[in-house]
Amino acid sequence: MTTPPPDGRRPGPAPQGGGPRRPAQPYGHPDQGRPPYGHSDQGRLPPGHGRAGHLPPGYGRAGGLPLGYGDPGHPPPGYGEPYVDPAGGRVLRSVLILAGIAGVVTVLVGMILMVSAPEQYGLADERTTLPPRVQPSAAGAEQYFQAAPTVPPPQPSLPAAPPLQPSTPLRLVIPKLGVSAPIESVGLDRRGAIEVPPVSDPNLVGWYRSGPTAGEAGPAIMLGHKDTRRGSAVFSRLHEIRNGDVIEVHRQDGLIAVFTVGGLEQAEKSVFPTQRVYGESAVPQLHLITCGGTYDRATGHYTDNVIAYATMTGTRRT
Repeated sequence: MTTPPPDGRRPGPAPQGGGPRRPAQPYGHPDQGRPPYGHSDQGRLPPGHGRAGHLPPGYGRAGGLPLGYGDPGHPPPGYGEPYVDPAGGRVLRSVLILAGIAGVVTVLVGMILMVSAPEQYGLADERTTLPPRVQPSAAGAEQYFQAAPTVPPPQPSLPAAPPLQPSTPLRLVIPKLGVSAPIESVGLDRRGAIEVPPVSDPNLVGWYRSGPTAGEAGPAIMLGHKDTRRGSAVFSRLHEIRNGDVIEVHRQDGLIAVFTVGGLEQAEKSVFPTQRVYGESAVPQLHLITCGGTYDRATGHYTDNVIAYATMTGTRRT
């Protein structure tokens, strides 16, 4: 590619006579005996030459040079590729690069926001929006129990054992889950809800002391944490309980009350089955409660409860 003429001036007109075209002579050099343009002897120039605003004859845009002469981007024949000022191209490239960077930043910020608060963008665990899962029959695949809140708790296939006299529970054992945890009595908090064991001891189970003891007629209520900030807690695997599994409660009177699981339920806390969990019963029952569902960072709590229903089917001595 040739370089543009010095100082941005146009080259001279093409030679007459139909000969081959060639670049015009540089400005400031004599051509055919004429003095350079701008010479002090203005009388020897053709009329109109050397005066400001007047080009030599034939240099006008409307009817002078052949098509394309003097138009931007169309150099005279013989001067190679047209010269284009690169300033506009650099500006356009800069704008496109900045737009691309802004788009990438916008996508990254959006992804970070969705990851940090998935429940606000419909990306959280959908367990709370699905219908309750159904707990198993003894012969079928294990599923969660599903029923209206007033329906009694599910029962195992084994018959219930006769109720025992009251005795303080000391230890809870669930062989299938590898649980062997001490039991501490708890009451109600300021809101009227059952207190939970302190998180400082994740292996501790709380027994609601205003209800029946394990082995008495009626539901003995025990609670445990699913996890803490330090890791898993005593009921982290309670959701693995199934029909027919065994739970043992060691009592202060030396008896071990043996319970058989009848069903497992997961319920949203907003529709907690109060009647099924705390309602009266003629047979000894054990209801274990922990958290489940989706963890809500805004409240610091899980959205659901997982409840294991068991009925006492036997006893033995330690």
